[in-house]
Amino acid sequence: MNYPIPANPQEIAALRQKPVNEELIVAAIAGVVQVARDKGQSLEELIAEVLADDTLLDRSQRRWLGEIVAQAWERLP
Repeated sequence: MNYPIPANPQEIAALRQKPVNEELIVAAIAGVVQVARDKGQSLEELIAEVLADDTLLDRSQRRWLGEIVAQAWERLP
């Protein structure tokens, strides 16, 4: 992977300056999961937060994103 996993919210925000591709999205999701774990959040809290203010995705896309976050949560060390 060309992008390291972000370790804090500032590093996640800095990804906005990069061209969007699959690797960037994977790094961003992994970073969000790691930051949430570091804050002591549960998976359910993280998914609720990720989907809370999303007006760009329809219902099926939101469900898909929640599933991707859950998979990342379970697979990351």
